[in-house]
Amino acid sequence: MRIGTRGSALALTQSGWVAERIRERHPGTAVELVTIRTKGDIMQDVSLVKIGGKGLFIKEIEDALLRSEVDVAVHSMKDVPAELPEGLEIAVTPPREDPRDVLISQGNRKLEEMPHGARIGTCSLRRGLQLRNRMPDLQIVPLRGNLDTRIKKVETENLAGVIVAAAGIRRMGWTAKVSQFIPVEVMLPAVGQGVLGIETRRNDARAREAVAFLHDPITACEVGAERAFLKRLGGGCQLPIAAFAKRKGDGLTIEGLVGSPDGRVMIGHKLTGPWEEGEALGRELADNILARGGRALLDEVYQDGPV
Repeated sequence: MRIGTRGSALALTQSGWVAERIRERHPGTAVELVTIRTKGDIMQDVSLVKIGGKGLFIKEIEDALLRSEVDVAVHSMKDVPAELPEGLEIAVTPPREDPRDVLISQGNRKLEEMPHGARIGTCSLRRGLQLRNRMPDLQIVPLRGNLDTRIKKVETENLAGVIVAAAGIRRMGWTAKVSQFIPVEVMLPAVGQGVLGIETRRNDARAREAVAFLHDPITACEVGAERAFLKRLGGGCQLPIAAFAKRKGDGLTIEGLVGSPDGRVMIGHKLTGPWEEGEALGRELADNILARGGRALLDEVYQDGPV
């Protein structure tokens, strides 16, 4: 089994976890990690908004999968576009890790303790939008780089703090660095945040069966609703978009938002319904937001067509 993965420490930890589970489940199976550099990894000095495009962190891995150079690919689902290439599918989503964002700060300060004008680093328009709406006196500093690089920039760039995904911090064993776990009610996560996606070729039954034991149907239900919301919006990384679905018993609640790149406009809504209708709820949520001003935001950003 050849597993396609990015080469960052976090990506290798995530794909290594999958590899180890496969070895445990299928003794005697040789499992190899195949490291593939993506466009997003190569262009570290350019903001994601300026690079544009969908699949910045997965396209080259998907190409290798289509060429049968790897058997499966392991992605962070928040990096996976709503539309997949013909012939590929996300076959498995293991149980979701912590979906929240975290603050890592100087002096272990929490967001509400930040001084006026404090410089907070983030690579995400989504985080910047929600920060500006709650704490307009903060200064948002764009960041690029792998997780460890962004954390180091608290010191090297003299930032008051950085905001990153809790899931990556937990998977790396770095929770001692966290100053604050930010509730989803305060900062809505990215679509698929905290979820790993194991991608296979549609016609490769052997690969699908080898990883099927890792699948979690509740996570699949939740992330399916979030991705249906994203797909109906048709937005990419040039617009702040967030969504979070949570299944409880027979019900599912999904909340989403869309904002303007400058953070001045934020349109959000929440819906609850039967979990079996999760994807329909995601589409309904998107339609609600589009009708209340979201369509105008998307048209303005993508007036020349989605990148």
